[in-house]
Amino acid sequence: MNRLADTEATRDWAATPTIAHAARLTPEQALLAMGSGTQGLSGLEAQRRLVETGPNALRTHRANPWLVLGRQLRSPILILLIVTAGVSLFLGDSTNSTVIGVILVVSVGLGFSNEFRAERAAEALHSRVTHTIVVLRDGRESQIGVVELVPGDIVRLSLGAVIPADIRLLASEDLLCDESILTGESLPVEKAPATVAGEAALGDLACCLFMGTIVQSGSCTGVVVATGGRAEFGRIALGLGERQPQTEFQLGLKRFSYLLLQVAVALTTLIFIANLLLGRPLLDSLLFSLAIAVGITPQLLPAVVSTCLAAGTRALARRQVLVKRLVCIEDLGDMDVLVTDKTGTLTEGRISFTAAIPTRPDITEAELFVLGLEATEADYSRGTPSLIGQNPLDAALWEAPGARVFEPAGHQRLDIIPFDHRRRRTSALVADAGGGNQVLLTKGSPEDVLPLCDGTPPEAQAMLEAQYDAGSRVVAVASRPAVGLDTIGPADERGLALAGFLVFLDRPKPQAKGSLEELARLGIAVKIATGDNARVAEKVCRDLGLESGGTLTGAQVDALTDADLTAALPGTGIFARVSPEQKARIISLLRREGRAVAFLGDGVNDALALHHADVGISVESAADVAKDAADIVLMDKDLGVLAEGVREGRRIFSNTIKYVLMGTSSNFGNMFSAAAASVVLSFLPMLPGQILLNNLLYDTGQLAIPGDRVDKEQLLAPSHWDIAFIRRFMLVFGPISSLFDFATFALMLFVFNAVPGEFRAGWFIESIATQTLIIFAIRTRRVPFVRSRPSAGLLWASLGVVAAGVALPLSPLGPVLGFDPLPVPFFLALLGMIAVYLVLVEGTKKWFFARAAQQPPTVRRRGRLHRVHRRAARFSVARTLSRH
Repeated sequence: MNRLADTEATRDWAATPTIAHAARLTPEQALLAMGSGTQGLSGLEAQRRLVETGPNALRTHRANPWLVLGRQLRSPILILLIVTAGVSLFLGDSTNSTVIGVILVVSVGLGFSNEFRAERAAEALHSRVTHTIVVLRDGRESQIGVVELVPGDIVRLSLGAVIPADIRLLASEDLLCDESILTGESLPVEKAPATVAGEAALGDLACCLFMGTIVQSGSCTGVVVATGGRAEFGRIALGLGERQPQTEFQLGLKRFSYLLLQVAVALTTLIFIANLLLGRPLLDSLLFSLAIAVGITPQLLPAVVSTCLAAGTRALARRQVLVKRLVCIEDLGDMDVLVTDKTGTLTEGRISFTAAIPTRPDITEAELFVLGLEATEADYSRGTPSLIGQNPLDAALWEAPGARVFEPAGHQRLDIIPFDHRRRRTSALVADAGGGNQVLLTKGSPEDVLPLCDGTPPEAQAMLEAQYDAGSRVVAVASRPAVGLDTIGPADERGLALAGFLVFLDRPKPQAKGSLEELARLGIAVKIATGDNARVAEKVCRDLGLESGGTLTGAQVDALTDADLTAALPGTGIFARVSPEQKARIISLLRREGRAVAFLGDGVNDALALHHADVGISVESAADVAKDAADIVLMDKDLGVLAEGVREGRRIFSNTIKYVLMGTSSNFGNMFSAAAASVVLSFLPMLPGQILLNNLLYDTGQLAIPGDRVDKEQLLAPSHWDIAFIRRFMLVFGPISSLFDFATFALMLFVFNAVPGEFRAGWFIESIATQTLIIFAIRTRRVPFVRSRPSAGLLWASLGVVAAGVALPLSPLGPVLGFDPLPVPFFLALLGMIAVYLVLVEGTKKWFFARAAQQPPTVRRRGRLHRVHRRAARFSVARTLSRH
């Protein structure tokens, strides 16, 4: 009888035991305590429990407007504005404080709207990345999202599964779990259903699995005891919170902010001291200095970056590329080496069984096929097994036509050694229906099975190599009598007789060749790391026209020192029969040489390499542990969409740098001009509110930069943060801006004999025009408008800002803002000055970039410390569950 919680005979499951209590119960008692039974929960009961307990998630990834607003208000720049407005109001300067207040509200509003849109984009993306688990409900196996799991569910877990809840084991086969995330123990822990006697520490509950840990080998069935925040790891994660580590892109932004801080502190301190020495009022000098400090900082840089990233992620989502963290999109564009597996990337990923080739005269093809079925991990004791969660090769065998005549009643499995990625084989102890004629079967990679065999026929190797040369995947099957054995272990895998080979085919993707050529045009070297045979990988590469270079096998990789392997990496394109540790070692050595490495993988054996790469890329159908380790998830495992992602990442970085270069050069030049003029003139060249208004107008126009076009040559190679380059750019183009400011000063004082209100209006208009229009020169290394056209949005936004800058001093608001009307000849002179300014900037740009091209390239050593923390943060189901 199935004890379901929706029957009156079953105790109230709400009084469920803790995991420690469940460990002291027998499996049968644990099922009863959870209000479940051998057939699992009913669908209706599971729904009722889900309503009561809530989703199996630690955090929901929902955009919270109050949190976004709080981050905006914590900005040091905005705090500086608030202080400036408060001081102005305290001094009775209501006009200035009102202007600053309006600027404050508009700045917060712009920043909030853009960041909130980015958060909403991230929410939409996270809802598409799901983790699934095999659960038994109404007596049938089905696959559901981990967030739908409830206490009392019976789950089936296999190699590589991330444990989604606290679970009491009901049955297991050679189960080892990695519990380092919870206990700190580096070695895997053996697990079995046996009841624990008395009180025991968390790490000693051998019959329990804990949320966040990982199945390293074997398989099991268990009943869910606690989900979400009620699980042991859930309580810890919610108590500690979760802070995401920084990417290279964020670290670059931080270094840039430090540069601006140094310039702002130095400039404002000098201005403040100089004004005091000249006898200016203390508070006026302070307000002006604060305005200079705010003016030199690009206030809307966070909003521009957020807009770039949000627009990029939406564009990629339309192309089936999901970025789990928005800032990782720039890291995607940064890569110059892609290490990828073969199956499903270069090939179709639909593995089909093609032939059984016996190597002994006493075994027919049909008998060899049956031996292969018996050695799969699928549970066929109750008829045709469920293929949910099975590895692709086993699933291909059961889907083959020959499996339809397989009679489970005539085959009894007594024990099994599950597959793992070190042994690369599975062994099963099987008997006939009466329990006699016991046989040990071993099925796995030929390189690992053949050494265990005695008297292998000489022609077997030739058969094997012929299949490899044809590009087929081959599994060897061997056997020996095992009378008297009840259980088996790795030591029993000896003295085998080779029965034959099972042949599978995974055809190359028709579009893979074009995708590889596209990646090559983007300057990305593609290397293959596969657990398959070297000849198979080489055949696939030849078929696709991929110049792979040399090949190294896992055994050869182990024989090389780090120095020798590093020297061999540039000329090696295929790494065959490599283990998870060897993949990670190869990636680490590539990164040590300054390469930006992405790894694309979807299997359990890929998780370690995904952690070590600069960018971990997986697919929606991947194993949970691989998806959890990845930064980016492809809904379609296609190198073509990956190339689109690389271009998008580079486009985002290019547009971000446009704003940075434009802001640092023009802001620095204008604030230097203001500083110099404040020392020379008998009045302030611009009031604090006017400086801030100028800066806000200018920044607002640049919010169109994220949608700007990018020249093709800027997408052909990755670009990186270079603070020295930004500093040089600022020191070259900033003085040019100041030169024309000084020309405007001379024009106003000596030609028009301007009073302070006219002087400020004239400089305000000239300043907003020159620093806004310079974007058309800075945005490209080509001749602007002739060989590189800006986007319509950027063009009209820039012209609109210039028009607003001209109109404000002339409008009825002009006197309120402290401006006086200007004579018409000033505008004619202004047009001439702007034309000369843009021509001079264009000429200087050509000289600057030509000189920069002659500089020797810097070998970039990528930061490693933050990657260590990043790997630790990724390796957690807390991140898996907090996305839903």
